[in-house]
Amino acid sequence: MSKNRFNEGTGPSQRQLRVGELIRRTLSDVLMRGEIHDPDLNRMSITVGEVRTSPDLKIATAYVLPLGGKNPDEAIKALARNKHELRRFIGKVTNLKFTPDLRFMIDETFDQMDATRRLFSDETVQRDIHAGDEEK
Repeated sequence: MSKNRFNEGTGPSQRQLRVGELIRRTLSDVLMRGEIHDPDLNRMSITVGEVRTSPDLKIATAYVLPLGGKNPDEAIKALARNKHELRRFIGKVTNLKFTPDLRFMIDETFDQMDATRRLFSDETVQRDIHAGDEEK
């Protein structure tokens, strides 16, 4: 019986990573240049942090965040409204058999980094870190 390569849990393949980065760069460029015909979307400055693709490359999830983190739901709705036009731009750049369906989610890594910084600045954590340095 052959192994199912989609359930190994080894992480994304090289191809998934490469296609995800190509889509991320394309989305960033299109949004930066304001090539979408939606004034609401062109008014926003949106950061595309990461794009993850499914193993079959048919679904691409873009993790985005508007500048300053203001009105993230409005940004997601505007991107979802224009996903067909964004797919068209991606289809021109990529040489894939199928252009992936786009999904948009809020990028929460910036919030996680802030929480990590707060944890490291806590005095009990600092005390433990410095106690470990003194033992050496």
